Amino acid sequence: MPLLKPGELRAILQRELPGVLAPPFKPRRTNGQVESGQQQAQEDAAATMGATSPAPADADSAAATQPAPVHEEATNLPALRDDDAVVLAERLPETLIFLRDRLGYNYLSHITAVDYLAYGVIEVIYHMFNIEEGGPGLFVRVRVPRDNPVIPSIANIWPGANLQEREAWDLYGVQFPGHPYHRRIYMWEEFEGHPMRKDFEKIGDAYYHFTWKGEDEEE
Repeated sequence: MPLLKPGELRAILQRELPGVLAPPFKPRRTNGQVESGQQQAQEDAAATMGATSPAPADADSAAATQPAPVHEEATNLPALRDDDAVVLAERLPETLIFLRDRLGYNYLSHITAVDYLAYGVIEVIYHMFNIEEGGPGLFVRVRVPRDNPVIPSIANIWPGANLQEREAWDLYGVQFPGHPYHRRIYMWEEFEGHPMRKDFEKIGDAYYHFTWKGEDEEE
């Protein structure tokens, strides 16, 4: 099957998988500030820092929770890219199977997470290649709210996603229900928080807020 040109994937998904694409994410300016325009107020970012194992969640709850409003100065905001497609979290497995079985993009190269603190979302990017045709790959993007980042695991479809999903959980706090071994991969299990988040407290390269359990307890 021939390689897709930029922009073609969105049109194909609209036609073949109705409703799979996420609504356009258009932050709006309000009194010199930027607002995500979503429905639910963001909880205190510190509330996301304490869990070391994923809270019970499923794809339905992820779909019901929209990226949250955040107020930031409206200068130097990072651009959100939509190439090649931004899909709903609960429709991700279906989308990637469609790319593999119908469009020939049968190789998952890597999974990357990006924390867009100003917008209150974490974006997870899936990079797919057509190994028969070669050429450039496709990017499939999923955007989830920082206070409840939940994406169904695809480790049962691509075993190579196993470690990469664990990395996204460990460093960014993204939960992957259905993962066969949903645990940290770099940090120890007692570690508090997710160190690649933009609001993670540190000085330079030193993480200073963590204490071992019992360290401050009086004898």
